[in-house]
Amino acid sequence: MKSIDLLILNFNEVRRRSIKLWNSIPQEKLLWKPDAEAMNCIEMIRHVLDSEHYYHLAIKNKGSLNVYESPFENRPYTTVMDELSFAEPYRNDFIHTVQSFTEEDLLQVKIDRSESGYIRNLGDMLLRVAYHESVHTGQLLDYLRTAGVSRVRIWD
Repeated sequence: MKSIDLLILNFNEVRRRSIKLWNSIPQEKLLWKPDAEAMNCIEMIRHVLDSEHYYHLAIKNKGSLNVYESPFENRPYTTVMDELSFAEPYRNDFIHTVQSFTEEDLLQVKIDRSESGYIRNLGDMLLRVAYHESVHTGQLLDYLRTAGVSRVRIWD
C-alpha cells in the first residue's frame, strides 16, 4: 500500500468514527457545552468540517491563507446531517486533492504556517489535518460523558 492510500484510509477512518459519534448526539444536546467559553457540540462539528476546508486551501496555497472566507460562516445550525451534506463537496474536493499527490510531493512540498509556529512537509501536514479531527472527537466524547449522555462505541 502506498503512502497516499494510507493517508486516504486514515482520513476515511477518522471521519467514519467522527460521523458515528456525531450522529449519536441527541438533537437536544447539540447546543450543550461544558462552560460559557467552550464551543457547543454542533459548533465543534462545524469547526472540524470548516477547518478541513481551510486546511485544504492552505495546502493548495502551500501555506496559511491571508484571507479566508468560510462557506460555513453565517449558516444557521440545524442538524448533523445538514452539516455533513453541506460539507460533502468540500470533503470530496479535499480527498481528490490528496489523491493527486505523489510520494515525492509528501516529502518535498513544504507548507508554511510560520504564523502558527511551523513549516512542515506535506505528508506531516496531512497527518495534522486528521489529528485535528481526532482531537475534537475525543473532546466530544468528553462532552457527552460530562453531560451524562451515553457514548457510542467508536472503537469497533
